[in-house]
Amino acid sequence: MNTKDNVIGINAPAENSFSDPLTALARQGAQRMLAAAMEQEVAEFLEKYKDERTSENRQRFIRNGYLPERNIQTGIGDIAVEQPRVRDRVLAKDDIKFSSSIIPPYLRRSKSIDELLPLLYLRGISTGDFQVTLSPILGENAKNVSPNVISRLKAAWEDEYQAWQKRDLSSSRYVYFWADGIYLQARMEDGRDCLLIIIGVTDKGQKEVIAIEDGYRESKDSWQALLRDLKSRGLTKGPKVATGDGALGFWAALREEFPQTRHQRCWVHKTWNILDKLPKSQHGKAKEMIHEIWMAATKDDALKAFDAFVNKYTLKYAKAVECLQKDKEELLTFYDFPAEHWKSMRTSNPIESTFATVRHRTKRSKGCFSRKTILTMVFKLCQSAQVRWIRLYGFARLAEVIRGVKFVDGVADKTQLANDQSVAA
Repeated sequence: MNTKDNVIGINAPAENSFSDPLTALARQGAQRMLAAAMEQEVAEFLEKYKDERTSENRQRFIRNGYLPERNIQTGIGDIAVEQPRVRDRVLAKDDIKFSSSIIPPYLRRSKSIDELLPLLYLRGISTGDFQVTLSPILGENAKNVSPNVISRLKAAWEDEYQAWQKRDLSSSRYVYFWADGIYLQARMEDGRDCLLIIIGVTDKGQKEVIAIEDGYRESKDSWQALLRDLKSRGLTKGPKVATGDGALGFWAALREEFPQTRHQRCWVHKTWNILDKLPKSQHGKAKEMIHEIWMAATKDDALKAFDAFVNKYTLKYAKAVECLQKDKEELLTFYDFPAEHWKSMRTSNPIESTFATVRHRTKRSKGCFSRKTILTMVFKLCQSAQVRWIRLYGFARLAEVIRGVKFVDGVADKTQLANDQSVAA
C-alpha cells in the first residue's frame, strides 16, 4: 500500500535463509568480549570503593549476581547480555552508584542500529517492512523492530525534535556559524524542498547543531524566520563569523538580524562555481591557482595569487573572474582570525560531510514525505553525527576571539594581549 510515508514493499525472506556460521561465530565472540568487559568494569568499581564501609565495618559494595538476561540488537544480530549487579549495603543518598557505561539502563539497540533506522525511513522503507529488511542483520526474529515498535519510536523522535526546536538558548554562546541549504530527493508534501541547517561552535570549542528547519529554496524570508526564532529563544549574541555559500539568502537575513557578524564565503562552493564557468581543459590549472589563494600564509600573498588568477583569465573567461571578484573581501575574512581556526572557517565542510550520507541514502527516494517525517529523521541523523564530532582545533583561542583581540594573518596583536593581561592583573 502506497501512502505518504509508506512507499516500498518488501517480500519476506525464505525460512532459514540467514543461517550463517561465520556470523554466529562473530556473535559468540562479541558476546564473550562484552561479558569480559562488563566484569572488568565491575571489578574496577569495587576496587575504587573498597574502603567504603558500613557502620558494622563491612564492605559497603559487593557483587550480587546478575540482572535478568536481555538481548541487545547489534549490527551482527542479537547479543544476549547478563549484566553484573552490585549491591550497596548502605543505600546512602550520595552519588556513588554503579552503572555500566558499556550497557546503559534500558538499552535495547546499539547506536549503529539507532542510526540505521531513520536512514531506512528516509530511504522509503515502511513501518511494516522494517522486520523483513533488517532480518539479515539482526537475525530471523528481529523482535524489537516490529511495526508497533517503529511507530512508537517515530512518535518519540517527533516529540524529541519538537522539544529540541523549543529549547532555551539564553545561556548559549556560539563563536562561529556554518550555514547551508540542503536539498534532498526525498520530497516534502507541501513543496518545501530545502532544509536550512546551522551548525555552531560554542565558546568551549564544541560543535553543535543549532537549527534544522525547512524552507522554500534558500530565500531571505526563510532564513530570517529561522534566525528570529533563535533570537526569540535567547540567542541574543550573534557569532563572530558565519561561513556559507555565496548564493544563500542567509547573508541578507544575517545582516539584519546579526549585523556585527563577519561573513566568510565557503571556498569549496566558490571553487565549484568558478570551474563551472571554465572549459574542462582549464579546470586543473584554475583549481591549482584558486588553491594558492586560500592556502596562502598571509593576506598579502593571497591578494597576489588573487591578482594572478584575474590577470590570467580576464580576457577569455570574464564570467569566471567576475565570480571570484564579487566576494573578494568575504573570501578572505579568515585572515583576521586565529590561524588555528582557518581550516574550519574557510569551508562549510562540517555541514557538507554530515549530509553526504543523507543525500546518498535519499537520492532515489520517489515518495512524498510529511515535513514532520523529514525534519525528524534528519534531526536524528544529525544527533548521531554530532556524537562523533571533535572539538575545534585551537579552541583555547576562542576566548581571545570573544574578547575582540585583533588578529593579523592569524596572529594575535601582542600589544593588545599584553594590555589585556595587565588589566586582568
